[in-house]
Parts: sequence; structure tokens; C-alpha cells
Amino acid sequence: MSELLSTLDPRRTAFLTLDIQTALVGFYAKEDFVGAVTPLLACARNLNATVIHVKVGFRPSFPEVSERNRLFSSLTKNPDYAKMLNTELLSLHPAVEARPDEPVIAKSRISAFEGTDLKILLRSKDIDTLVLFGIITSGVVLSTALEAMDQDYRVLIVRDACADNDPELHACLLDRLLAKRTDVVTTAQVVQWTQAQ
Repeated sequence: MSELLSTLDPRRTAFLTLDIQTALVGFYAKEDFVGAVTPLLACARNLNATVIHVKVGFRPSFPEVSERNRLFSSLTKNPDYAKMLNTELLSLHPAVEARPDEPVIAKSRISAFEGTDLKILLRSKDIDTLVLFGIITSGVVLSTALEAMDQDYRVLIVRDACADNDPELHACLLDRLLAKRTDVVTTAQVVQWTQAQ
């Protein structure tokens, strides 16, 4: 078990679901992804830890998207993607349906911090540890983890509750980059730790 997980204080921990939206689960996740996410949320809620849901979303006609942003501008120029970006398909996946006391943050950039009130929500709860999981590993998970570390948060990433359409990149990021800077754990380890509380 990771040292960080063994010393985790639920009162000062936030579980962040990252871009776990219906369309993105369909595009990027394998069948076992939802099976890993569901028990994580149950753990967070049983511990009375803070749960915050982060999702990507845009206004009609995409005024937030700059031509200089290669990723998002390419999506908005593709009619199929553009249509999807403004539909219910970008609602939170039913597996992570937010409860009334769980904030939902909409973002228009890759990181959960950029252009959102996430910092305020975390500061108001005196959070010092983040448990990250979601879609995609090479996008929101990576960007949010790096920014969180720069802001002195302790970071846990739940590997089997992260998904990417490039399995080799997913493994490389978790095993070689992020494991040196954060604690990378499994859903089973989080569940085991929760049951010991």
C-alpha cells in the first residue's frame, strides 16, 4: 500500500471524477472502467470525503475555443464532434451521477484548474490531498495532476479508474512519469484501505 494512501485523512481529501461523461466513456474506456469507478465513489461517500465532478463543456458556437488551441479547435471544426460537444452525451455518466452536495465543475480547457473555481472549492474545505481518476490519462488526468503538484497538493491517481485510447501512453505516464511525482494506486487498494478505517 502506498504511504500516502495509508496516511490519508478523509476530512482533507477530495475525490475528483475527471471528464467521466457518457460520450467519453463510450469513446475511450474499456468495459472494466466503470467497474473501477463505482467502488471508488462508494468509498469516498462512505468516508464522507469531498467529491467533486469535473466535466468538459462549451457554450453554443464555442466562444471559449481559440484557433490557437490545436486540440479543441480541431474538435469544433469536425461536424460530428461539434454536434456531440453540445448534447446530452456530454452529461456525467450515470455511474458518477452527482449527489446534491457534490459540486459539478464545467471546464473548457484540459486541466480541471484552468478557468474554474476548483481552487476555491478545495480551499473552502481545507483540502490537501486529491484522488484523481477519469478520462483521459494523457489529458485531464495528467494536466490536473501536474498543476495540483505545483500547488502543493498531495496527489493519488487510481490507475484502473483512468482510461486512454493509447494503452502504451497510459502505462508510460502512470509508470514512468506520474509514479515518480504522485502515488499511483488501484481501486482495490483504496477499497482495502477504506475497509480498514
